[in-house]
Amino acid sequence: MITISETAAEQLKTMLAEQEVPNMFLRLGVTPGGCSGFSYAMGFDDNESDQDVYLEVEGLKVVVSKDDVRFLNGLEIDFEESGMTGGFTINNPNAIATCGCGSSFRTKEEAGNPSAEPC
Repeated sequence: MITISETAAEQLKTMLAEQEVPNMFLRLGVTPGGCSGFSYAMGFDDNESDQDVYLEVEGLKVVVSKDDVRFLNGLEIDFEESGMTGGFTINNPNAIATCGCGSSFRTKEEAGNPSAEPC
């Protein structure tokens, strides 16, 4: 369902190890908004729900809300270093349009809630 490159997984594991709360995991999601209609949500969490889908990807516990699975099925996450900086990149096969910064998208079936502000 979701692919995380080895480079991204190592970065996430390092970041998780720095957290002071035990049993943290990676939560992926979608929120309405952004310049294309939906924005990605990616962060650490320790709160689980029966409304979540749990995955093990590259040795990481990944949690996605059941409502967001349709947007994130097939998602690919990578981490790219660029000079003195680096960042996560997302490739979503469900997206038919994305914004220039790559953090916002829309699908064929759903346009979301595009904001008037550019990213």
